[in-house]
Amino acid sequence: MLTDTAIRNAKPSTKQTKLYDEKGLFLLVTPKDGKWWRFKYRFEGKEKQLSLGTYPDTGLKEARAGRDKARKLLAQEIDPGEHRKTIRHQNAEAAENSFEVVAREWFSKYAPGWAPSHSNKIIRRLERDLFPFLGNRPIADISAPELLGVLRRIESRGALETTHRAKQNCGQVFRYAIATGRAERDPSADLRGALSPWKPQHYATITNPKDIGQLLRAIDSYSGSHVTRAALQLAPLVFVRPGELRQAEWAELNLEQATWHLPAEKMKARQPHIVPLSTQAVEILLEIHKLTGTGRYVFPGARSRKKPMSENAINAALRGMGYERGSFTAHGFRSMASTLLHEQGWPSDVIERQLAHAERNSVKAAYNRAEHLPERKKNDACLV
Repeated sequence: MLTDTAIRNAKPSTKQTKLYDEKGLFLLVTPKDGKWWRFKYRFEGKEKQLSLGTYPDTGLKEARAGRDKARKLLAQEIDPGEHRKTIRHQNAEAAENSFEVVAREWFSKYAPGWAPSHSNKIIRRLERDLFPFLGNRPIADISAPELLGVLRRIESRGALETTHRAKQNCGQVFRYAIATGRAERDPSADLRGALSPWKPQHYATITNPKDIGQLLRAIDSYSGSHVTRAALQLAPLVFVRPGELRQAEWAELNLEQATWHLPAEKMKARQPHIVPLSTQAVEILLEIHKLTGTGRYVFPGARSRKKPMSENAINAALRGMGYERGSFTAHGFRSMASTLLHEQGWPSDVIERQLAHAERNSVKAAYNRAEHLPERKKNDACLV
């Protein structure tokens, strides 16, 4: 039998030499002083060898343990070499069908149809809250209790909305895995009632005409950045989403025709959108053009004109004017406009088109391409 001392003192020669232990285990010493553990065995009448690692990374004790494990397989009439290949294949297959691999595949398939702000939130949620705990797990092996444990990590920090959004995304990934033959069921469906309840919160807004007048006067008196003030003044005149407003580009605007053409990639519904501009809106844009017209963005960032205004700029300005998050937000200009226009009897189709809301009836949406521009120009003027 071999000893550690004999192995350490073994010197290479011009040819490969074998130092035998027992029960088929030997150390192969190469001319370049490589020391390889081998287990020699016979299976179905054929002589075979199984690699058990290299010395000193694999010591004598570990090599003997590997040999004994292989001998147990032989006793069960299992070829240890083929068994190793099977395990490697299963591990590779599991890695290819891990939760992270499938989730990223699902994301890459559907993300092109989402607004950038939406897709960014989803991938951040996956990478921060799900991949560190589920990423390497074979998606077919993930159970409902395991998924619940991961979701409760998010819930424990008080992020109820993120918890429910994460559960929703997991369900989408599992259903995609089922459709592509890599899972048999969706464990997220078993978690109904297992999480603390959460209801979507509507954006805070103002609908009382007197309070709206006070808000508009506060905006006109805003003493901060000229760029932020112009964005605040334009927001109640165009009803676009905050992200669409802050990323407005001069190339999208035709001030002579008083229209703003937003490309599909900037829209939540991934459809191009036309915004008619009122006289007051055009005046605001002409004024800010003197300051930012030589750049790309209508409302550039404070630190770099090559980037749009930050996400928090308008909300921060509203906070500075005394409008706390629970009373009014940048998104509130949209619900303000919708509420007032509905109260004034404007057709719902016209209002929804102005807000760039997707048609909920997919069949109707396929045939309804009306922009309602004449009516929308009227309702723009109505709110001014």
